[in-house]
Order: sequence, then structure tokens, then C-alpha cells
Amino acid sequence: MRIALLGYGKMGKAIETIALERGHTISARISSSNLYDWDYVDLSNTDIAIEFSIPATVLENIDKCLEKRIPMVVGTTGWYDQIEAIKQRVLLEEQTFIYASNFSIGVNLFFKLNQWLSKMMSAYTNYRPSITETHHIHKLDAPSGTAITLANDIIKNYPLLGAWKLDSVEIDKLSITALRVNEVPGTHLVDYKSENDEIEIKHTAKSRSGFAHGAVIAAEWLMGKKGFFNMPDALEVKIS
Repeated sequence: MRIALLGYGKMGKAIETIALERGHTISARISSSNLYDWDYVDLSNTDIAIEFSIPATVLENIDKCLEKRIPMVVGTTGWYDQIEAIKQRVLLEEQTFIYASNFSIGVNLFFKLNQWLSKMMSAYTNYRPSITETHHIHKLDAPSGTAITLANDIIKNYPLLGAWKLDSVEIDKLSITALRVNEVPGTHLVDYKSENDEIEIKHTAKSRSGFAHGAVIAAEWLMGKKGFFNMPDALEVKIS
């Protein structure tokens, strides 16, 4: 594949390394220095774009790629209030798009484990769930998209909770604690506490390579398809 990298920071460079190792080529590298000047961005030699920029630019990047009918892998978060509009456009125009709050294979398995555990724990209302996420100090959004995905999946299954909230002490809110520490790639802890004991599940990323590897696998899976997809579609991970 000929891959355009929209966002060429640490994640973009990690994706480049994995893509080259897997026999792909990089057709364009769009960094903060040229990200906004779409009049001079040439994607004519591109099979697919992998987007890991920032929340302030992701919607413009999506719009420009859809205009050019370039399949997209989008890992940037902070735009999900527009997700339904993007989905309808992709489907109406028969385009190709996959997004995820986290492309790590391990994290997506962790999502499924979180769904399964929250379904089971919903019958035991003496346990109080919460989420703690830790990322590097350069991450702009808090909580992370990964933490929000975990929270929304718990809320779907836990009848006492109506929404999530940062550092909440309200009984009907799922509390998320968002920590930013040094260069930590990412740690997510889901915790259920009762007066008698505590149950925890945790995913800890060792480096950015897991996210990059998953993004390239998603791009490979996406080629030749039409539609609006998420990472579980690419992994075909199901939960009963």
C-alpha cells in the first residue's frame, strides 16, 4: 500500500516504521508545518491515509480525504460529537473509513473484557466502578478516547450510572481520573470497589508500537472494502 501519514509526530513516525517493515511505502508525510495548507498537499499517489494528528485538525483532514475519496484510518480522538454526520457521509458516498479510540490489539481485547465484566457486575450493585487513565504530558484531550470508550461500555450495562464525569463523587456518575505523567504511553485501570473487596482489570502499553501495529493492520484489512468501520470489525472480536 501507498500510505499518507496525516500527522507526523511520534505516532506518525511509529506507524511509518511498522508500515515499512510490512512492505508498504509512504506517499506523503503531513506534519504541523504543512498540515493546514491543503492546496499544496498531493495525495494522488496514495492508496490510504492514516490520520493521527490533533483534535483541532482532524475534521478538516477527514473532510479533505473524503473529498478526494481516499480511504481513511483515523486514530485521533476529540471529534466524536460529529461521528454520526461523518458516518452518514461515508455511507451515502460509498466511501471507506475506519476509526478507533485506540488501535492497539491488546486494548481492543481489553475493551471486550471490560464489556463482559460490566455485564456481569451489573447484578452486584454494591460494587462501585471507576476508571483511572494515565498518559504522557503531551496528550491534549482528557479523558482519553480510550477511557471514554471504556466508560460508555460500562454505562450501557450498569443501571445505576447515567453518564461519566471527570473526578466525580456523584452517585449516578461514573468517575474518570485522568493523569498526565512524563512520557507514559498509556495505562487504563477499571476498578470495582465494595466495602469488602476490590476487583481490577488493567491494560498497560509498553510503547507506541502496539498502537502503530494495529493501525497498519486496520489499513491492510480496510483495502477493497466500502463502509464505516471500527477496530473490532477488523479484528472480528465478538462478545456474547
